[in-house]
Amino acid sequence: MEKLDFKKLYKDLFAAKVNKVTEVTVPKLPFLSVDGAGDPNGAEFAAAVGALYGLSYSLKFWSKKHELPAGWQEFSVAPLEGLWWVAGSDAGPMSMDAPRGQWRWRAMIMQPEFVTADLVDAARAEAAKKKPEFAEALERVMLDTFEEGRSVQIMHVGPYTDEMPNVMKLTDYMAEHGLVSNGLHHEIYLGDPKRMAPDKLKTILRHPVK
Repeated sequence: MEKLDFKKLYKDLFAAKVNKVTEVTVPKLPFLSVDGAGDPNGAEFAAAVGALYGLSYSLKFWSKKHELPAGWQEFSVAPLEGLWWVAGSDAGPMSMDAPRGQWRWRAMIMQPEFVTADLVDAARAEAAKKKPEFAEALERVMLDTFEEGRSVQIMHVGPYTDEMPNVMKLTDYMAEHGLVSNGLHHEIYLGDPKRMAPDKLKTILRHPVK
């Protein structure tokens, strides 16, 4: 059976265009997620990301040591995603100028439909043994569904700190087409900042609308 690849299965969700806003309809999808606050360069965000990847890879390799749940299919770990907002505001494009101490976030990684809460709990314990430094963050990982529906998105190429011009393209498009915000600023990270030069990083910027 072919390996499940989220980028191929949901091609339109991972195929934003550079310098051009496009619309996409995002269905209800399952995610592992961790909520937190503060600077994304801080220890809390790093622990959340470590916990998400640790748990996601434990689930990916579950078949090598354990009995498989119904519907199991080999899969690739999906890209890291993040929802961002500022304390006191739960909608609208992210204000990059706000002090980072006011930033709130939800780090997320998409999961296959066959991943259950029981399976996550079992894999959580296994991941904590392998990565005890992420044990506290692992306890905060949730399995839930997330649905954005109609959304606008654009591909940002370059450092995360230079996103604002592309965020403004989203807001301008919304104004020109009579759309209003219907959720949180959403980012999908298609590059690894530890392995790539900042000017080569690719990030999908998305905002749900109505």
